[in-house]
Amino acid sequence: MNSIKEKRKRIITIDGPAGAGKTTVSQTIAKCLGWIYVDTGALYRGVAFEIKRTGIDWRNEIELKNLLDRINLDFTKGDDHPVLLSSGKDISGKIRTPEISMLASDVSAEPVVRAALLDIQKNLAVKNNAVFEGRDMGTIVFPSADFKFFLSADLKIRALRRYMEMENKEQHLFSLESVEHDMAKRDKNDSIRKQAPLKPASDAIIIDSTNMTLNEVVGKMLSIINHIY
Repeated sequence: MNSIKEKRKRIITIDGPAGAGKTTVSQTIAKCLGWIYVDTGALYRGVAFEIKRTGIDWRNEIELKNLLDRINLDFTKGDDHPVLLSSGKDISGKIRTPEISMLASDVSAEPVVRAALLDIQKNLAVKNNAVFEGRDMGTIVFPSADFKFFLSADLKIRALRRYMEMENKEQHLFSLESVEHDMAKRDKNDSIRKQAPLKPASDAIIIDSTNMTLNEVVGKMLSIINHIY
């Protein structure tokens, strides 16, 4: 751990539940600073996508480990956002469905999955100044990050935001109520799991975005960062 700390670049972690605005805020902060943005949740969604695509029994540790040994997840730069690749194929547009979100939440509690993805995250931190978005970035993955934020918001507001992010064809398949129900279930699952539960780091700066605009959230974070730097 000490060697990683000595070698790594500057790190900002932004944790929080789904729909709190982490992705947009993290991307904006990274762009303002000229750093890279890493959506760690996309990595878990990538694993979930491959589980669904291959049809393996992810509760069977041997099958799950074999899958993890085969797949190769990586990020590349897109026109305006990072692109998630699985064995060289762009799967970014296939990992944001409610089904994949719930499966990602389930498999993220598996130690073998967390171990497989941890190296990817650590290696990115060694090479780049980066903003890491996720659920346990400040508590587990980068406990010595330069800045730790925990972004939250009211459940109903978060569900509405996520619903509005869906494409029209997805909105026909899912009601706002079902999105809120799934989000509440995922919040509970993420908070009570034994492996890296969703919670603020003890030294995280907590920001409630319920009544804040994107610019207000970004402005508050940048003012804190710039005050130190």
